[in-house]
Amino acid sequence: QVQLVESGGGLVQPGGSLRLSCSASGTIFSIATMAWYRQAPGKQRELVAAITSGGSINYGDSVKGRFTISRDNAKNTVLLQMNSLKPEDTAVYYCNGGVRSRPAGALYDYWGQGTQVTVSS
Repeated sequence: QVQLVESGGGLVQPGGSLRLSCSASGTIFSIATMAWYRQAPGKQRELVAAITSGGSINYGDSVKGRFTISRDNAKNTVLLQMNSLKPEDTAVYYCNGGVRSRPAGALYDYWGQGTQVTVSS
C-alpha cells in the first residue's frame, strides 16, 4: 500500500506565496510522474504541474511563470512553490503519483487527500 500526504495549504493574500509538499510512503520501488492537480468548487479537476523521474516538467497554462514544481527522488517527495497567487488559484490541491511497488511491476495511480489553498484579501 502507498500513501501520499500533502501539507502546506492555507489562506494567503493575493500576490502572496505558498509552498505545498507531498510525501509518498509505503511499498515503493519507484515513482514515475509526480504531479499536482487542483479542483475549485463547481469545476473539473485540472493539472497544475507534473514532473517525471527524469526531471521533465509540464505546467498548466494558468500557472506558467508563477508556480515551480520540483521533486526529491530519494525522499519520494514533490514540492510546489506558488508565487504571485491570485484569487482564481483558490482550490483543493491534490498530489498524484504513478508508483511501482516492485521491479517490473504494474504502475498504479495514487492520490493524496488534498489540501485547501485559499487566496483572498
